[in-house]
Amino acid sequence: MDSRSIGLLIVIIGAVVLIIGALVMTGALSWFGRLPGDIRYQGANTRVYIPITSMIILSIVLSLVLALFRR
Repeated sequence: MDSRSIGLLIVIIGAVVLIIGALVMTGALSWFGRLPGDIRYQGANTRVYIPITSMIILSIVLSLVLALFRR
């Protein structure tokens, strides 16, 4: 990869992070992590959180996006 391609990739990654940050700040992603299938356990001194469903959805979305970019 030449430096122009790497620079473009860094700009795109930055834009994606900026968009995700804006969505988090506005509360548009408040549902993420609270889906049915996400495991939460809270004991007296322990908190365990396993976001199974959220990670499956994230994996599917990222796979679809990457498949579109590869074409």
